[in-house]
Amino acid sequence: MATFSHATPERCAQLGRALTAAGLTWSDNGQQGAPQFLTYTVTDSHGRTWRISPATSFQISPSAPRQIWQTSCPALMTTTPVLSARQVAEHIRDAA
Repeated sequence: MATFSHATPERCAQLGRALTAAGLTWSDNGQQGAPQFLTYTVTDSHGRTWRISPATSFQISPSAPRQIWQTSCPALMTTTPVLSARQVAEHIRDAA
């Protein structure tokens, strides 16, 4: 069974700080207590909406334990590999 224990309050706070530092507008759905339902919604500089969720325990590599977030943008029809909070923020900020 997939778990989401890696989506700790500190990791959620790191994601929020990374998104804010990248100058992105974001919100979460308040489900930090049930991370399997946790999503963040981000608007990029082009007005596109991105959805960020924690990856499942099966998607996380032991060699990259900070990479726990996956993001998608329906407008671009894209989903990223599992990334760190900083990488997610940079990816969204730099998306053409």
